Amino acid sequence: MLIVTGTPRSGTSMWMQILVAAGFDAIGEPFPGDWPALLQTANPDGYWESQLLGGIYYRTNPHALTGNFLFPEQTELHAVKIMIFGLVRSDLAYIDRVIGTVREWREFAVSRTRQRQLYREHAQGEAAGLEIHEQIVRRDLPPALEWWVDNFALLRDIATRRYAAHVCSYQSLLDDPERAITEVLGWLGRGDAARAIAAIKPQHRTVREDAPTPEIEPEFAETFDELYDLIHRGAPLTAAFLTKLNEVDAKLRPRLLAHESTARVAAAESMLAELQRPSPDPQP
Repeated sequence: MLIVTGTPRSGTSMWMQILVAAGFDAIGEPFPGDWPALLQTANPDGYWESQLLGGIYYRTNPHALTGNFLFPEQTELHAVKIMIFGLVRSDLAYIDRVIGTVREWREFAVSRTRQRQLYREHAQGEAAGLEIHEQIVRRDLPPALEWWVDNFALLRDIATRRYAAHVCSYQSLLDDPERAITEVLGWLGRGDAARAIAAIKPQHRTVREDAPTPEIEPEFAETFDELYDLIHRGAPLTAAFLTKLNEVDAKLRPRLLAHESTARVAAAESMLAELQRPSPDPQP
């Protein structure tokens, strides 16, 4: 599969729109189910999401309802959007190429906060493919930490499993669509570049420039900035910098584990409450 990945609100939908315009077959729909009423204001061109958003592994393949099974050789050139939390648990046999997109962490935090508000207003759960406790973690985790968790996991997964990956910044795509798209399609060896470039619509960005800066300790903010800058410029990550990333993750990991522990307890309590709820009286 040709997997498009990233955090929520990082440009994954835009890359799916680009690949579809370039002529790639896609797995997913622009607006699955009742999503148009929920999130079309945040992304009017669609999301291209599917049941594989949370990864392609034993819980999603075969399909839980239809029983259809996707074989690796059948999907090699199919574009599919899989979020980072799903990519890291996806079967390696299905990972042919990965396009990763990273948004500047402050912009991400503002956009993610706005998206969460939309979810709450419509009583909608988080992204498909998440367990209950994972949904709670995502709902309660400060956006700056969510940015770190996902992007660190992406870098670690690429380094560990060594699949072919192209990681770029969301802003570099908006700044120079022709260069960014031509580079990716050249790497893939196919695709209509002119149609793909025409799919870019930067006017649909919704983040306000005067939005408040998310809170994070200065030492972590510095590393976040450095990581994003290297990705934005397409610069290599040195061994010394990778060591620094591991050290930062070790410092942040206890608070992340605390969030997960709290979320697991909340999920268990929610499921118990559901089981104990009286059944409705049968209709006469």
